[in-house]
Amino acid sequence: MSGPEKLLETEGRWSTTMGASFPGERVVFRGKDLFHDLGSLSWMQLYLYGITGRIFGEHQSKLFEGIWVLSTSYPDPRLWNNRIASLAGTARSTGSLGVSAAMAVSDASIYGGRPEIRAMNFLLRAQKSLDAGKTLVDIIESELAKYRNIYGYGRPIINVDERIGPLHTMAKELGLADGPYVKLAFTIEETLLANRWRMHMNVASLIAAIAADQDLTERQFYLYMLPTFIGGIVPCFSEANERGEGTFLPIRCDQLAYAGPGKRQW
Repeated sequence: MSGPEKLLETEGRWSTTMGASFPGERVVFRGKDLFHDLGSLSWMQLYLYGITGRIFGEHQSKLFEGIWVLSTSYPDPRLWNNRIASLAGTARSTGSLGVSAAMAVSDASIYGGRPEIRAMNFLLRAQKSLDAGKTLVDIIESELAKYRNIYGYGRPIINVDERIGPLHTMAKELGLADGPYVKLAFTIEETLLANRWRMHMNVASLIAAIAADQDLTERQFYLYMLPTFIGGIVPCFSEANERGEGTFLPIRCDQLAYAGPGKRQW
């Protein structure tokens, strides 16, 4: 149904299976009592339960939290999203506005959340193609011919990704490094390096592989990754907010390479 009947069904009401608040009594969260059934969960377990409807184990939860900590919590104000937070902080914006603005641009095509989703999509498609009898070389050649790159492999700034080692070590310690997609991610890297492409894996592929091995869908993976940059964003906002207004990377007018119309009378 796609006509006005669909709108009439929800006029003045919204039917939900996610939850409801009963002030003074209880809160229902995906069919469970938040205070009594879910109160002992970690915040990561609750967050993942909200996304997937599944309660993940402690090792899974620790690994998903480790992804946030090790892969994206860079408080470097030169980074594109952190720079926005710093600018907001030195403009005396509120924390909510500054962090939200920085989060909004974190959905970037090259450096932000999208590469991880596309990396997962590639791994899922690659596994299906392998199951259908194709070789990894054929899969890689087809991907490069169609998209000119492979998400999760190669890195714009430097080829080696310093985040992979610590994250892979953590996954091993938690007994979650031997899933088929993690193995596939490293096998693809080996194939790329053994042939003419010479591309190392970046952390997006490892994160996507871990999520796929824990049975997250692409959409669930995207929602899980949404808050990841906050760990680095907030310190940049906080530091800039403590300094004078307009002091974050100001530029003198004579430093601008202006090539437009000259001075005009208004």
